[in-house]
Amino acid sequence: MTPNRSRPYAGLTPDTVLDALEHAGLRGDGRMLALNSYENRVYQVNLEDGTAVVAKFYRPHRWSDAQLAEEHAFALELEEREIPVVAPLRLSGNTLHRFADFRFAIYPRRGGRAPELEDERVLEWIGRFIGRIHAVGATARFAVRPALDIESFGEEPRDWLLASGLIPDDLHEAWSGIADVALGAVRDSFDRAGPFQSIRLHGDCHSGNVLWTDAGPHFVDLDDARSGPAVQDLWMLLPGDAVAAVKSLRAVLAGYEQFHEFQRNELALIEALRTLRLLHYSAWIARRWDDPAFPAAFPWFGTHRYWQDRILELREQVAAMQEPPLS
Repeated sequence: MTPNRSRPYAGLTPDTVLDALEHAGLRGDGRMLALNSYENRVYQVNLEDGTAVVAKFYRPHRWSDAQLAEEHAFALELEEREIPVVAPLRLSGNTLHRFADFRFAIYPRRGGRAPELEDERVLEWIGRFIGRIHAVGATARFAVRPALDIESFGEEPRDWLLASGLIPDDLHEAWSGIADVALGAVRDSFDRAGPFQSIRLHGDCHSGNVLWTDAGPHFVDLDDARSGPAVQDLWMLLPGDAVAAVKSLRAVLAGYEQFHEFQRNELALIEALRTLRLLHYSAWIARRWDDPAFPAAFPWFGTHRYWQDRILELREQVAAMQEPPLS
């Protein structure tokens, strides 16, 4: 079955997954476990030789082959520098495979637990490895993967949501107004920050994509790798409370700056980047609503209360962007 935009994984049956792996040269023993993922479909598959791999089937129409290849190349570059990033396996010389109109990659299975972000030693350890990722990320540029910018993460999602008909009529003007004010504050934040170096990033470096073991952290899921300011890979690790965030930031940077210089002017971008993420997140759920996994995972989305909360959230972000940046 050819995947379509409304039900892109309708044809991705367990048999299809196992046949796809066999097509790539790996024979499953019939046991597989669906892992938590909404954008893509990800499975842990046990193999006949007693090992296990993780197979990621990419959402059709999201990334081009060239963009996926660039993500894979970045992950392999980091792996070659002995940075603990889980990179795709090369099978028959390829990291990107096709089967039954699906594109997929196969990764080694790497276990781990959530990092204890309240522990300053853990934060410093994570900071060291992010610094190493960024030291590599700064040596070259992405050619085809997009940048994290105001237009693609803020203006376009706002315009799409306003045209979607999803916002209740009685809240449409209020949401539109505060979204415009918030984007104005985002632009002001970028202006105050001034020039920054745009580097290759992990792009979605929250605690769920950092797995901790006794040997330290390893980073997974570079699916959102983009170009942008270094602080994008740092702010999601910080707590919401300003005092605690300063303490955590100090620990992260103590490790980070052992390997890569951090531009302090980027601290003025933290709340702006958080605001862009909030706008992008609402549009992301809305665009995927025809995928059956999304109504099941986000049953509260689109309700009257949901949009009221988003209006309040954006108002809070406007206020946060007026505050002095973390120091």
